[in-house]
Amino acid sequence: MVVGEFTESADVLIIGGGPGGYVAAIRAAELGQSVVLVERDAIGGVCLNVGCIPSKALISVADQAHQAHLWAERGVMYQGLSLDVDRIQAFRQQTVDRLTQGVRTLLEGHQVRVIEGEARFLGPHLVRVVSTYESQKIQFEKAIIATGSRPRALAGLPFDGVRVVSSTEALAFSEVPEHLVVVGGGYIGLELGTAWRKLGSQVTILEATPHLLPGFDRELVRPIERRLAQLGVRVMTNARVETARSTDDNVVLTVTRNDGSEVLEADRVLVTVGRVPNTDGLGLSEAGITLDGGGFIPVNERMATKVPHLYAIGDVTPGPMLAHKASHQGLVAAEAIAGLASAFDVTAIPSVIFTDPEIASVGLTADEAKSQGYDPVVGRFPLAANGRALTLQETDGQAVVIADRETGLLLGFHWVGSQASSVIAEGTLALEMGATLEDLALTVHAHPTLSEAWMEAAMVALDRPVHVLRRPRS
Repeated sequence: MVVGEFTESADVLIIGGGPGGYVAAIRAAELGQSVVLVERDAIGGVCLNVGCIPSKALISVADQAHQAHLWAERGVMYQGLSLDVDRIQAFRQQTVDRLTQGVRTLLEGHQVRVIEGEARFLGPHLVRVVSTYESQKIQFEKAIIATGSRPRALAGLPFDGVRVVSSTEALAFSEVPEHLVVVGGGYIGLELGTAWRKLGSQVTILEATPHLLPGFDRELVRPIERRLAQLGVRVMTNARVETARSTDDNVVLTVTRNDGSEVLEADRVLVTVGRVPNTDGLGLSEAGITLDGGGFIPVNERMATKVPHLYAIGDVTPGPMLAHKASHQGLVAAEAIAGLASAFDVTAIPSVIFTDPEIASVGLTADEAKSQGYDPVVGRFPLAANGRALTLQETDGQAVVIADRETGLLLGFHWVGSQASSVIAEGTLALEMGATLEDLALTVHAHPTLSEAWMEAAMVALDRPVHVLRRPRS
């Protein structure tokens, strides 16, 4: 029941407390603005609460459980190894709580007023925020829309939160599913499907296209496919769910492929077929904002919408739905509001997939470089020839660098293998700095480390490899 309504004012209103919104709030407050942050669920948004952080906590536990079995082959024996799902989930939640409390402390330290509730525009400078017990209006000078995204549902396989679930529920299973069917072979499905397989679940992955991770370089995806096969994960490509029937005990799916149909029974079905921006229900038309054909809010390089005092960041804007993109855009929007000469002008945004092994990419692929008028040269270095990878027993993968043949300008970095999520930072910095193949090849890298593979790949591209044989010229 909503009781009463009052009005307050702010220099800057931010709708959404995820990695874009809370970063924008902190930066705006640092720049002297009075800031109100509205969040309808939990501070930290999807990323901290039911996305990036808890999924990596679960993946970390699953990897350690899997490694415990592998270490026996290397002379380390474990006795009585067992899984306690309740304690695994407690660890996951403790990790989330620690980070979200840290964000709350930062917001409090910057005098950001946090209001829990759902905001809706009543006009270009006014919103109403409704919570369980009250309603209030907020008058603002400028606003940042940072409401994020949500899992995309399938019409024939709607979420019920128990048998048919999104990634949110899949992170919080109270027991290991006996058979988990993952609909969607993108990064979320592969990350969570692999984690639950390592924790003991039978896993089947259904992908509608001919390949897993559509859109990624096939050379990068092949080590993932090999590892899934080693783990005993069944992968069905060109597969579509035609019918689905839920019971109290399971879900019965009819799956069609090019060679016919098959009936699958699963006690849990995880649907991961993309995400949609949270731009509905905000009253954006009342504020004068129109959406593009995909439901996104168009913005310029300063993150401003066509209504000059209204800004948008993160998943509600066109481009990749990535937390680090949202955070950077949040800084830009806050600084633009304060009158600073700030713009979202990045050379490239890295993307990371926490599969086994990991994949990370930043910049252009060879085909993309060619389509943009470059004459690309490609340097590949196998991790099987890297000393540190050998000591880690993580040799399936490669480092790939793409450069312009004439100028040597680096255009793209791609890695599949151990610790891809960390080593990609070197490639991102190199692209932002406008580095060349020579710059990378002449940079002394510590030995023995995985990052040496970047230097070695550059040497291959320059046709002077050291730790692999030169390929015959075609």
